[in-house]
Amino acid sequence: MRSKKLAMLVILALLHLLYMKAPTSTLSYDDKPPFKQNVPLPQTTGSMSTTTSSRSLSVVVSDQQEKEESDPLVPPPKATKSERITWFRRKLPELEILKSTTKSKRFHGRVLELYNKNCSAQFFMIWLSPAKSFGPREMLAVDTLFTTNPGACLVILSNSLDSPKGYRILKPLLDQGFNLVALTLDIPFLVKNTPAEAWFKKLKSGNMDPGSIPLFMNLSDLTRLAVLYKYGGIYLDTDIIFLNSMTGLRNAIGAQSLHPRTKRWTRLNNAVMVFDLHHPLMHEFLHEYSTTFDGNRWGYNSPYLVSRVINRLGHKPEYNLTIFPPDAFYPVNWLKIPSLFKKPVTRREEKWVEKTVQEMSKGSYMIHLWNKVTRKMKIEEGSVMHKLISTHCTVCGNITESHT
Repeated sequence: MRSKKLAMLVILALLHLLYMKAPTSTLSYDDKPPFKQNVPLPQTTGSMSTTTSSRSLSVVVSDQQEKEESDPLVPPPKATKSERITWFRRKLPELEILKSTTKSKRFHGRVLELYNKNCSAQFFMIWLSPAKSFGPREMLAVDTLFTTNPGACLVILSNSLDSPKGYRILKPLLDQGFNLVALTLDIPFLVKNTPAEAWFKKLKSGNMDPGSIPLFMNLSDLTRLAVLYKYGGIYLDTDIIFLNSMTGLRNAIGAQSLHPRTKRWTRLNNAVMVFDLHHPLMHEFLHEYSTTFDGNRWGYNSPYLVSRVINRLGHKPEYNLTIFPPDAFYPVNWLKIPSLFKKPVTRREEKWVEKTVQEMSKGSYMIHLWNKVTRKMKIEEGSVMHKLISTHCTVCGNITESHT
């Protein structure tokens, strides 16, 4: 009897640990906007209904399907180097993204077909996740891009969106007459005759450690460099809201942070890059990627890579490089970005929202939303984000529901 009671206590303790609330953030920062903390929603009491049970089950199934779709590019957690190499060799035959296929070999021709439409600017985005996860937030990014850059052309490099399902997702934008196409990647073609070709061949041989970071993240970093080198134009992440036209920019990158005293940049970011065809800096980026790749350190092959290369080489006059201050592409850092989603309650808050909207509309090309922080945040009506999006979009669907 005593042993049964002890076992029951252990089970209850484990359940408590499993379902206990995570601790709330205690981050603080200066120049805090005048908003109160969010009030948590009341807990639901009573027994769980059948409807709730089935909804919970559908969420679990959906999450499992998403996991299964993404798994080929995600290494096992806590695996050793030798275990990751073994895992990667086993997965290689099913990694279509690393191959040239009949469909992907049409990539170059389809890019040229789009860009023969007298585009005011050539834009690229990359989407390596399942098509169904290209949601309202990403749709707003594309929507505001075309609203602020009339006559532009956009290629979304995405195997999943280059499909009937992807066409249905993008149809509201295509119906507006936007010059938009989703294309299956041909990475072997993109890296051919570039400094990254040798690295890619080694990866495909199965004789290198792909790293603990999901491979799709590192492939995204490689692909954005290769596509800009091959075609020139503007690369952008998908968690961006556009505020002003970028069509006049050339050979530019943005600082994410500045030294507080010297005002010199301390970190650049590769979420927005503007470069001419075969620009020598893009060649240097690809060389750096190939020779210093580390799949175990977040950001090493992306923001830190462009920062390293430009710190070392970027001052050469022949590069004709412009480094924009944070206000241009990253006007709000990831710590402060949540304040832009909140609805003002007091008159003081309303004035802050009005001032912020005016300053960003005049002084920024875009807002980077830092999706890792804000993806699940609701854009509240009357907030800075709601006002900016409402005046910079065409389709404007689901603004307040773009967190779902």
